[in-house]
Amino acid sequence: MGSKHRVMAILTGVLLGLGAACGGGGQSVPMAVSKPKVRVVPVATGLSRPWGLAFLPNGDMLVTERPGTLKRIPKNGGSPQAITGVPEVVAQGQGGLLDVVLHPEFEQNRWVYLSLAAGQPGQAGTRVVRGQLQGNQLQNLETIVDMPLKTGSGQHFGSRLVFDPQGKLYVGTGDRGQPQRAQDLGDHAGKVLRLEADGSIPGDNPRPAGGRPEVYSWGHRNIQGMVVHPETGRIWLHEHGPRGGDEINIVQAGGNYGWPLVSFGVEYSGQPVGTGLTSLPGLIPPIWHWTPSIAPSGMAFYTGTVFPEWQDNLFVGALAGQHLARLELNGETVVREERLLQGTVGRIRDVRQGPDGFLYLLTDSEQGQLLRLEREPI
Repeated sequence: MGSKHRVMAILTGVLLGLGAACGGGGQSVPMAVSKPKVRVVPVATGLSRPWGLAFLPNGDMLVTERPGTLKRIPKNGGSPQAITGVPEVVAQGQGGLLDVVLHPEFEQNRWVYLSLAAGQPGQAGTRVVRGQLQGNQLQNLETIVDMPLKTGSGQHFGSRLVFDPQGKLYVGTGDRGQPQRAQDLGDHAGKVLRLEADGSIPGDNPRPAGGRPEVYSWGHRNIQGMVVHPETGRIWLHEHGPRGGDEINIVQAGGNYGWPLVSFGVEYSGQPVGTGLTSLPGLIPPIWHWTPSIAPSGMAFYTGTVFPEWQDNLFVGALAGQHLARLELNGETVVREERLLQGTVGRIRDVRQGPDGFLYLLTDSEQGQLLRLEREPI
């Protein structure tokens, strides 16, 4: 990488912190103190609203740009290369080309999965497609799942994708700015959908009465981060609240997570959400929430060896908060939070651990960046 792309911001572990954050039980917890010194290294710059990141087996990276472009970024730097064959997207409001994930057996079958806003301007919904990557071209495109009800809203498409250890595909969606849809079991909006890799329905899905068989959980507002726990294999996600009430949830089959019946936030008007309560019987509470909102996006468990101090920590990007949240866990309980990179790199859209053990970030901007967190040499 040339020197002009090696602009480094040296950060100590103490530079970050906003005071205690509010946890799932509404109690203040101590802020963590990180030990490693890290530096931020730009890997690629000039990206247009980058949204999702996936690592190819050879170390190259695939990055989605919300206006509709998929790019390959060489692992050792160099100019990003556009991937052809990407389907058209509706780049409207928060919509466009969103997440990207590889099939667990990508080296054998070459399948790449994309989530996107699809339809036509003024009538769009969340869709998931897959294509086989040959060189820098996607071929043999197939639609895996498509939101049936398409609307003119430019809000809350979601959408994160993740495969569990059994090869099932989970699709996190948003409520499309129409909160009541999150409780409608016949609708894809505000849901986690669970599918086989080819889009068929697993036989052990919960199949709620009167609902679509692909619906796995519901009552979600706008899912912007989703990841598999490296030990338990359970799906963790986070979602945006309104004014406050951003949540981390652990997905349960057939679980109702409450939106818009309950929330730790309030409406943008200042009025209460739903009942005005934060919990009701039969609704699953979050394990953690942020009030005021940080607008979380991107999510990764750290299992690498570059930062052994951070083993098994959960990292979450923040858009409005413009920081990287590091959460220490005791099982499924958050015990400490530290806010890294506060106001340093901008709006963080995605967070991933690379195969090299570094953390990678995407920043949400017309001149977005792919950044790598490295350990500062002693």
